[in-house]
Amino acid sequence: MDVRPALQAVLKKYVLPLDGEHGVAHWARVLENGLRLAGETGASVRVVSLFAVLHDSRRVNEIHDPDHGRRAARFAAKLRGTVIDLCDDEFRLLATACEGHTHERTHPDVTVQTCWDADRLDLGRVGIVPEPERLCTPTARQAELIRWAHRRASMQFVPAFDLEEWGVNLEANRAR
Repeated sequence: MDVRPALQAVLKKYVLPLDGEHGVAHWARVLENGLRLAGETGASVRVVSLFAVLHDSRRVNEIHDPDHGRRAARFAAKLRGTVIDLCDDEFRLLATACEGHTHERTHPDVTVQTCWDADRLDLGRVGIVPEPERLCTPTARQAELIRWAHRRASMQFVPAFDLEEWGVNLEANRAR
């Protein structure tokens, strides 16, 4: 799924550093985590992909921002019909995933679970190793997948392919 239209809308109003803990490299890793999970869980790739670029898009700081998920869901609603084209059911899943990704433990829908796991698998970026019992899906709980995701996150791996495809140059952004 092409997330570039949604991403461009996000970038126009994103207030934090693009290379911050909740910035573009994080979104790209969440996308890659989510796509890898969705191949096994059967989650909606469209929802998982949009979640990756939207879930932290309305943060106002990097540390404590308990309403950022709710703001992301409202922002997604504003984009619906222009750069977000989801049916009602898929849009409800996207909004639910954005709203609850920080404070909810689990959800009955596998697409929401996959979104949350994709984000939680990237906790290594802030020095946290994901705990299997805090992940929603059996796929995400696999030790090999946790190691793979944690290694990438803790090393601040930047998925260059995604950034190139998205037209985001973090180096140019740092030079500003």
